[in-house]
Amino acid sequence: MSTERVKSGYYYPNKMGRIYLTALEEVMGKNGLNAILRLAKLEHYIDNYPPDNLNKEFAFEDIAALHQALEEMYGPRGGRGLCQRAGRALFANGLKNFGALAGAGDLAFKVLPLSTKMKIAVPAIAKVFNATTDQISNAHEFDDHYIYTLERCSMCWNRTADKPICHTAVGIIQEALKWMSGGREFRVEMVACKATGAPIGKLKIYKEPIAE
Repeated sequence: MSTERVKSGYYYPNKMGRIYLTALEEVMGKNGLNAILRLAKLEHYIDNYPPDNLNKEFAFEDIAALHQALEEMYGPRGGRGLCQRAGRALFANGLKNFGALAGAGDLAFKVLPLSTKMKIAVPAIAKVFNATTDQISNAHEFDDHYIYTLERCSMCWNRTADKPICHTAVGIIQEALKWMSGGREFRVEMVACKATGAPIGKLKIYKEPIAE
């Protein structure tokens, strides 16, 4: 991996970075995460996760380096699986308590029809990132799906690839929809990615849950 890292000037809050590294540790184990941090030239995070505050200091380029290191160590397929699992853990371990998402755990929300829940939840995910981070996301509704956009994205920051690589976002949205729907799984596909030359990243979220 190149030691040169272009500074993005864009950040997540430290708290979100802390939750993300904790999620990776949960998925990979401490030794596995430490190996990834060394490969990503992020040794300063070993046993030293970002503080539990909302200061925006966890850089986009560090997220991109972590994703690239996961692919280098485990291959594209293995890296994709780990990123999706980490995204799920990231949501479950704390992201669900951020801003507009917090109310989705209330009884008043739980009794709503599934279609109404999705109409609220998908834009709420984008709203949380727009309000607390330098990521830019939006949600657009269509007949049988939503398109969740990544106009400014950390996962593929300054990277190029043949296929979409922002798999952590897939895991976050999958787990968010599972949580708000009371345990149902939804199909989420990365259909466009800035790393492949697309102007913005796009995830397709199907409204119909996967049959159990």
